Amino acid sequence: MSSVLRQRPLAWLVSGQAFPPVTRARGQDTDAPGLLCAGADLGVDTLLRAYRHGIFPWYGRGQPILWWSPDPRMVLDVAQFRLHPSLLKTLKKFSRLPTCQIRVDTAFAEVMTACANSPRQGQFDTWILPEMIEAYIALHRAGYAHSVETWIDGQLAGGLYCVGIGRAVFGESMFHHVTDGSKIALAALICLCRQCHVLRVDCQQNTRHLQSMGACEVSRASFVGQLPGLVQQTPPVWQFGPEYWGHLWRVD
Repeated sequence: MSSVLRQRPLAWLVSGQAFPPVTRARGQDTDAPGLLCAGADLGVDTLLRAYRHGIFPWYGRGQPILWWSPDPRMVLDVAQFRLHPSLLKTLKKFSRLPTCQIRVDTAFAEVMTACANSPRQGQFDTWILPEMIEAYIALHRAGYAHSVETWIDGQLAGGLYCVGIGRAVFGESMFHHVTDGSKIALAALICLCRQCHVLRVDCQQNTRHLQSMGACEVSRASFVGQLPGLVQQTPPVWQFGPEYWGHLWRVD
């Protein structure tokens, strides 16, 4: 993100100001495709307004808050989740062991901190800065950010965190301390979504890892067009029961 501020001037927002239309985001022919604006704040109300319009914050150390809405958008349709044979074997073993558990929202701050300490492939620093952790903990306390956690022998072994508004789920980041720890958490999120009839998880940007698990790109217009109906729906119950694994066995 080091060169994103060296192009044409961005719209700079003050706290409380409305976001520009996502169609004003920079295009694929720029060095920062999807960059929409900068400024504002990371308050709960601001984050909720952003996500409801298909916008999310992403910026590096020493930069202002940058807001993005890429086109195309990477999404994972819950029905298209690709469960590879090796992961299926791991999940069946995990689900049978009493020392292995999926927990939801019991260690949100710890999950975010672990994600911050596990930069994305190709990055040497994290975008999950202390102020970002503080902001999403506030969002979690308000009931809109959630962690799905893999626990083995009483230790946090992997997990992910996401934003949930109504029945719109926005994936943010994952981490693992043991092999497949994050994949187990993602599989659990898919089961929770199937249990609660959530159809899609936003993945924001394209990666080979997400592609391998069934995610695909859709147009921003399609993605954003579905959000108003989804965010107004009754949210799912953010909990996980061992019987939820059956959603994978029945499908696969």
